[in-house]
Amino acid sequence: MELETMGWISLLPAIIAIVLSFATKNTIVALLVACFVGTLVSGQGLLGLPTIIKEACGTTSFSWVMLLNLYIAIIVAFFHKTGAIQAFSDWVHSKNLSRKGTQLVAWVLGIFVYFSDSFSPLFVGTVMRDISDRAKISKEKLSYIADSTAAPVSVLVPVTGWAAYLMSLAVGVGCIVTQDDAQALFLKAIPMNFYPLFAVILVGLIASGIVKDFGPMKKAEERAMSGGPLAPPGSEKIDLNAGDVELKAKPRLWNLIVPVVGMVFFTIIFDLDMQYGVIATMALCFVLFVGQKLVTAEEFWDYSIEGIKNMILPLALMVLAYIFAAVNDQVGFTRFVIDVAVEHASPQMLPVLIFALLAVTEFITGTNWGMYIIALPIVIPICMGAGIPVALGCGAVISAGVLGSHCCFYSDCTVITSSATGCDNFAHAWTQMPFGLLAGVVAAIGYLIAGIAMV
Repeated sequence: MELETMGWISLLPAIIAIVLSFATKNTIVALLVACFVGTLVSGQGLLGLPTIIKEACGTTSFSWVMLLNLYIAIIVAFFHKTGAIQAFSDWVHSKNLSRKGTQLVAWVLGIFVYFSDSFSPLFVGTVMRDISDRAKISKEKLSYIADSTAAPVSVLVPVTGWAAYLMSLAVGVGCIVTQDDAQALFLKAIPMNFYPLFAVILVGLIASGIVKDFGPMKKAEERAMSGGPLAPPGSEKIDLNAGDVELKAKPRLWNLIVPVVGMVFFTIIFDLDMQYGVIATMALCFVLFVGQKLVTAEEFWDYSIEGIKNMILPLALMVLAYIFAAVNDQVGFTRFVIDVAVEHASPQMLPVLIFALLAVTEFITGTNWGMYIIALPIVIPICMGAGIPVALGCGAVISAGVLGSHCCFYSDCTVITSSATGCDNFAHAWTQMPFGLLAGVVAAIGYLIAGIAMV
């Protein structure tokens, strides 16, 4: 159970995680030490960590996320082994796209595959990596494009798993009584999700060259264009698609298109849970690939196991992120941050402070699922009491989760994207961070203006 607050002590595990992440560039070590210290701070003793691990990993939401990403990794393995990805790569390459054109294709593809912030970066990163390699685009740049068109679009469209999840958190809080009330609130909050809107636009501006690369991304691109390695050091450890494949037949583009369209059909048209939609897509892949004799039934199983094996390190990072988030719940981290904002801010300043502080909170905890569970039921009543439009407050919370996730070294989206593109997760977050902060500053100005104008 989350403590009401431990005061400034609540910040200790977060500080340790950040300092060690930058000092060691080893996310696993940083999270392990921070989890251990947080357990001691919460008063649970040396043996308290196993209990927290059981509570963090024994939830329905944890199982849902882990299984979903395993299923998606299996589908990606099928695409890789059957030549579906190579077919798409060959088709795009035949169009003789420039570096700018390649980046814009990745951007548009990320916007189109909007129904899951897990599948979108995996799909875009996987199918575009060979194409971007030929254009000498750094792995960091491809990771940024794939990541920053995933969660931002997912939280802006009302027919995604994210939309359903966020609406479910609002039901029963204050005046949000029914699912219809929650849906109406979500729709009103869409134009107030300033960070996702600006983030998606900025990707297009960067990809088209209207806004030039800057910061560590500029150095990464200069390295790639000068003939240096496309991937930063350490990337081979997290690469989901490492290794060559011997194909049994000529690659066919429709072997990629049919499963993706099927995924859209199952999850949106049939309105299935995302996990069931992915399982249905796996069944479609079985029929499609075995029917063409691209794989045997036995090889289909072998490729499934290989996909799971490739996902071990990304899943390990996500497991640690969930445990770390649970530790922060134990010390009352998110509650303390919100209390500080409410205590020291006027109603007009609350929207921008909620956005800024919760973005930092998400950057530290690494799981926006967990942050939303705590923050939304707290922020909605605060908005009602302070005379702040609830949609504005919810937009600030949702935006904060996406911004923090983009900048975090161990968030699920960072890890998933890195594994798909073959880019070290620390390098991906580090090069994406300046762009995220730029869109974040613009969003903060938006919340500041909206707070003054609407409260």
